[in-house]
Amino acid sequence: MLGVFSSSIVSPPEELVAAGSRTPSPKITATALVNRFVQNNASAVSLQIGDDVQLAFTHHNQSALQPRSFAVKDEIYCLFEGALDNLGSLKQQYGLAKSANEVVLVIEAYKALRDRAPYPPSHVVGHLSGNFAFIVFDKSTSTLFVATDQFGKVPLYWGITADGYVAFADDADLLKGACGKSLASFPLGCFYSTAVGEIRSYEHPKNKVFAVPAADDEEIWGATFKVEGPIVLAATK
Repeated sequence: MLGVFSSSIVSPPEELVAAGSRTPSPKITATALVNRFVQNNASAVSLQIGDDVQLAFTHHNQSALQPRSFAVKDEIYCLFEGALDNLGSLKQQYGLAKSANEVVLVIEAYKALRDRAPYPPSHVVGHLSGNFAFIVFDKSTSTLFVATDQFGKVPLYWGITADGYVAFADDADLLKGACGKSLASFPLGCFYSTAVGEIRSYEHPKNKVFAVPAADDEEIWGATFKVEGPIVLAATK
């Protein structure tokens, strides 16, 4: 799955901008990235949303236990990969039909977050149990919401294209060829929301997420995002 967003939707992370500046490497534009995804994946589908957002996905080579899915409802677009262990109980909680799948559930959870404010994002994502990564874009509010589980069974990466778009994908090689060293693995157990304005841990909501610049001999990542732990917190006191 692939989501590409202009700087009018999401500001490129400073840590990834700096990584690309430290070690200049070849990049391509957001449109070229989407075209490459479509060309390299059988039965791929791409979608342009206004001038600032492009989404793409395919069922090609997906895991039978962690399938990819896509849905749109009330101008809320969602790409989902993985499986929720507690889907049944969550469907009851949100009043969904028995036939509803994970991607529909995530849209409903996002709507609850949006419409019942103040409703902590960490509370919504923290209720999801299983292996997953998802990208939600709300066209009505131009809001982006991205999250991964705490185990990393479904990979997610983010980077910056040649024309300054922020791209999210489950394929590191795809983004490496498009974003150069302005690339990182999305941290486990975290979410990014343009409504919040930063990346946060939903496992440890009070702990900050920070980036460590990559060493000069690092072949792929420009930075590594980590969640502050007890050792780090103690060192700052």
